[in-house]
Amino acid sequence: MNTDVSQDLLKHLRGFDTPTICNALEFALGGRRATGFTRRSMVCAFPELKPIVGFARTATLRASSPAPGNAMAQREARLRYYDYVRPLDRSTIVVVQDLDFEPGIGAFWGEINSKVHEGLGCAGVLTNGAVRDLDMLSPTFQIIAGSITPSHAFVHIESIQLPVSIFGMEVAHDDLVHADRHGAVVIPMEAAPRLPHAIEVVIRREKLILDAVAAPGFGIDAIRRALSDGDDIH
Repeated sequence: MNTDVSQDLLKHLRGFDTPTICNALEFALGGRRATGFTRRSMVCAFPELKPIVGFARTATLRASSPAPGNAMAQREARLRYYDYVRPLDRSTIVVVQDLDFEPGIGAFWGEINSKVHEGLGCAGVLTNGAVRDLDMLSPTFQIIAGSITPSHAFVHIESIQLPVSIFGMEVAHDDLVHADRHGAVVIPMEAAPRLPHAIEVVIRREKLILDAVAAPGFGIDAIRRALSDGDDIH
């Protein structure tokens, strides 16, 4: 486990939505970025849940064709995957890339796998693939997926612990990921310890503008003052 990212820090980061984390990363890293986050709309099974934060356990899957090997080999492959994603001394998020030519042909995520992964201790899942069983999912296990489909088709895990890409966001094993109903972002490890201060700066700067908007006589001069005052917060 990366000793620079404590459980207290992870708990703190869960208190803020993913857009706030993205804004704070701009401050912590010295400027705006166009990479490191998902770049299309996703399906969030439980928008009301708090954000999930954890270290990535990466995998790939396919659903358009049968899994290789006999039934016993397929079962052993599934067990190896479950053993890999099982948290030991850290919070983990499962990040699964659907490699099919049309991602979402079959859903790996449904009633069974939501409850299995929650039982294993995973914080949630992020995938460009599909989810189903919406009314039977574990209500405390967050699933952020690319689509909804009724069938599992031939879905099977193809690889584990390799780099994956989820809607433009590149994720490697053990990357720190923050996700909620807006999507997800990878938090560079060197920036993680600086995020609490960066979040505070972002919130204080935004408050200046929001207070100006709510005050009588709001106009361009008020915006100018708020932006200028915000420059002094760092």
